[in-house]
Amino acid sequence: METNRPDYLIGRLMRNEISQVELEEFLAGIGENEMSPAYSEVLERYFMQLLSENEHAKSVQQEK
Repeated sequence: METNRPDYLIGRLMRNEISQVELEEFLAGIGENEMSPAYSEVLERYFMQLLSENEHAKSVQQEK
């Protein structure tokens, strides 16, 4: 399964495996004034997944 560069870089960042060169590439992709649409989409998916997982964990815990 092939991933695009923003997915790869954000994955490395989230796992705390990103190199200095990759971090610089990631920050350049975000841009100073406006985030690249590719990065924006990947980050939105990631944070929506986190919210979904958090809601699921809350509902499971409330059932106990």
